[in-house]
Amino acid sequence: MRKSLRSFGPRSGLLLASLFCSPLGLAADLYYLKVENDLFSSSEDGHYTNGVEAARIVIPDESHWSRSLADGLPGWSARDLDAVGYHFIHQIYTPNNITRERLIEDDRPYAGVLLGGLSLYDDTRHEGWREATAVQLKFGLVGPAAGGEPIQKAVHEVVGSDNPKGWDNQLDNEPILNLGWDKSWWWFSRFGGLEWEYGPSASLQVGNLYDYLGAGGAVRFGSGLDKSFGIPAVAPAQGGRQGFTADAGFGWYGFIGTQGRYMAHNLLLDGNTFEDSHDVERREWVGDLTAGVVLSWDRFQVAFTNVWRTREFESQDEADQFGSVTLSTWL
Repeated sequence: MRKSLRSFGPRSGLLLASLFCSPLGLAADLYYLKVENDLFSSSEDGHYTNGVEAARIVIPDESHWSRSLADGLPGWSARDLDAVGYHFIHQIYTPNNITRERLIEDDRPYAGVLLGGLSLYDDTRHEGWREATAVQLKFGLVGPAAGGEPIQKAVHEVVGSDNPKGWDNQLDNEPILNLGWDKSWWWFSRFGGLEWEYGPSASLQVGNLYDYLGAGGAVRFGSGLDKSFGIPAVAPAQGGRQGFTADAGFGWYGFIGTQGRYMAHNLLLDGNTFEDSHDVERREWVGDLTAGVVLSWDRFQVAFTNVWRTREFESQDEADQFGSVTLSTWL
């Protein structure tokens, strides 16, 4: 099994990457690249140490295959579908001390994660408010075949950082399949010369990567909010549709959001499902505080996000802090 999964890694990467080049939509599509790293917001280099996500968001025409899929989902219909997203994700997780070769039993396991994803988005506008719904399917693998070790070592060699020595203790190869749902309710108002959107959200993930229930809320404030969608999220939070309207001039907004999650399962802390591996005692309740700013002009957008996260496992010494930068463009 391990041999077959090792060979699956690069092949799956080519397959997933092909989603961004194939002619799946006729109109211009939105592409974004999101880079998440703890060094963007703190001096630490550990836990969720790096993540990269490339995505293509398609506005489907009436004959697009995704409308038939939406018709088959509970609570959805073909006419409800506003956008489809294709995602390619790579993530690296390590303990805080990466210079130790032997197993660090009281810190989180080493793990590389490689995922592809499909998202369906529905944004329904009402008088003075809107509701945004997203359904997301993610598939891939965790383990050596995901390439976390060679990628981190290569990057650290280039930038002159510490050589990570503990990857022999990483999680074993395991396929991943996860289904997520996210819903947000946004009310609109004007105050103090700014536009405001605010409201609660709820989320759910089920699969062998994460099982959780989440709830929270967010506020967006700025100019041109009707030309943009949502706020960026940092894993395991999935969020809804993020993007903006092309050729709509200059716009900006700041945002503050919170989410609390009841984590019933986290493969990256609980260890492999079918094999004995390193694990730590997961905390069931985890919370995020998110803040950032987004700037958009014509066909480009850049978003800066900072996340403060409560401790995720019992032996964790302190809360984590992550940052992300997202670059988006219509092509």
